[in-house]
Amino acid sequence: MKIRGKLIIIGGAVDKGSFTETDLDRNAANNLNFFETGILKRILNESKHKSDSRIEVITTASKIPKEIGPEYVKALHYLGAKNVDVLDLDKREMAMQPEYLERLRNADVVMFTGGDQLRLTSILGGTPFHDLLLEKYYNEDFIYAGTSAGAAAASNNMIYQGSSSEALLKGEVKITSGLGLIDGVIIDTHFVQRGRIGRLFQAVVGNPKVLGIGLGEDTGLLIKNNTEMEAIGSGLVILVDGREIKDTNLTQVELGQPISISHLVTHVMSKYDTFDLKTHKMHIQSSQYAEKLQFLSDD
Repeated sequence: MKIRGKLIIIGGAVDKGSFTETDLDRNAANNLNFFETGILKRILNESKHKSDSRIEVITTASKIPKEIGPEYVKALHYLGAKNVDVLDLDKREMAMQPEYLERLRNADVVMFTGGDQLRLTSILGGTPFHDLLLEKYYNEDFIYAGTSAGAAAASNNMIYQGSSSEALLKGEVKITSGLGLIDGVIIDTHFVQRGRIGRLFQAVVGNPKVLGIGLGEDTGLLIKNNTEMEAIGSGLVILVDGREIKDTNLTQVELGQPISISHLVTHVMSKYDTFDLKTHKMHIQSSQYAEKLQFLSDD
């Protein structure tokens, strides 16, 4: 089945440059480069009606929604979006009420902010709002965009806890069910800055069929049809592929003991690189071998 929606998952720090500053216009050159050339602008460009798209900023994951929501509205307005509102669902019963379902029904884009992904799934999981979100993603020209917690919660399997420094000790990484927009991957955020590669290693070694996705800050993936992934933003995306793991001690050691893994494959993506989730093949946009490969194919 072809999935009509688009998924944009972001590693965090999307509001880098601080839209809380009152002298935003004066500091535009310093503050807006990421927004103008990066992820938020790409969200607008990919949306159904571009600057006229109906955008709902959903702050459910955040403990400070009154501060976070207006920052995104201000940023999106600055980039030309004309129809942006904040949808603060902080109780499960709200996700069952007709007025909030109608707002989701009319949305072209939802932007899930950062915070606590377990808060996001525990409030929205299994509600009519969640059901409608999945229905729109599968069947409409619709964008689910999520940063930090909003990104981590997008997949079927979700990391919700785990110390970065002790992540390769058995049992340190906690995994539960996410919102289920995409299967076959598990997503971690703030990846490079918080040294979370060990968390992803443990998540993948426990089920090597799942592709680990580590998103750096100011960095994301645009995913179309749940198969075609393109790196966007200014940083790095780390992919951890466990299908070729040759050996591990995972089932032999006690909880809290170090995990060994042999032959774990990783890929590093940067802006415009692509990866196919069906074939597990990566294409580097600015490959140093591109001209040679073209010459060989011409022969």
